[in-house]
Amino acid sequence: MGIFSRFTDIVNSNINAILDKAEDPEKMVRLIIQEMEDTLVEVRSTSAKTIAEKKELARRVEQLNVQSNEWQAKAELALSKDRDDLARAALVEKKKSSEIAASAEKELNHVEEHITKLQIEVTTLQEKLADAKARQKAIVLRQRSAESRLEVKRTLDSSKVDDALTRFERFETKIDGLESQVEAYDLGKKSLADEIAQLQQEDKIDDELAELKKQMSDTSEKK
Repeated sequence: MGIFSRFTDIVNSNINAILDKAEDPEKMVRLIIQEMEDTLVEVRSTSAKTIAEKKELARRVEQLNVQSNEWQAKAELALSKDRDDLARAALVEKKKSSEIAASAEKELNHVEEHITKLQIEVTTLQEKLADAKARQKAIVLRQRSAESRLEVKRTLDSSKVDDALTRFERFETKIDGLESQVEAYDLGKKSLADEIAQLQQEDKIDDELAELKKQMSDTSEKK
């Protein structure tokens, strides 16, 4: 593929359409940017050569026009000296110079049109290149984010998660059993606080019993 064919394909391409078809958008956007940069280098080099050619053609046209004018002056001089033969020969040379100049000028116009179109296409390519570079980071981040989310989805949808949860439940049941055994060992056993509270309760009952005896004794004496 020639440089200008490839260049035109890139300029006319739709980056979004390319990325939509790509299996690896991150890789594809790098390739697009690299291709654009390489093409810009080649086109600028070709443009420099074309501009040099234009300048050369412009100088050639100017020289031929000068020659044509010189042959015109020579023909006029020959006529002033009654040398029709020399005047005729001078006019023949003038015609040759004019025809060559016209041909060179036509080629110059073609080159100028080519350069103008090329400049427009280069501007378009530079804009697409800037757009691709600006979006490259976002595209990469989006792809990596999507890949991570896809991996999470696949994990959640797999039986591994269910198996892990089942194992957790078994561990919890086992721990519940161990805790129940510990509590069972503590059944019927009194703590220090419980024993002291019991002594306090017994003292209170003894006091109440003594008070009750005293009341009954006083009642008997009164009778």
